[in-house]
Amino acid sequence: MTKSLDTIFAALGDPTRRAILAMLLEDDMAVTDVADPFEMSLAAISKHLGILSRAGLIAQEKRGRVKWCTLEPDAMRDASIWMQGFGQFEAVHLDAFERFLATELEG
Repeated sequence: MTKSLDTIFAALGDPTRRAILAMLLEDDMAVTDVADPFEMSLAAISKHLGILSRAGLIAQEKRGRVKWCTLEPDAMRDASIWMQGFGQFEAVHLDAFERFLATELEG
């Protein structure tokens, strides 16, 4: 589970990839439609989509000559369960949470 969490959190670490996931919450999209709002090349968007796909957050499939992206609804389940374990931390304890994460990441 740790490796999949690492992959998911690494994928979520980029604002472009988070924006793509938010777009896919609405509906499946063709790769060209995903790329449309971003000021970057289609190749750059394809790299982001590949990272999301390898993390299991999206699926890509060819429909005719068009490649479509679909959000994988259960993909963030492990990450969500892991984060829920920190629900005990209140906003005033963020320093303790940071120290905990630093300790966990070192080990």
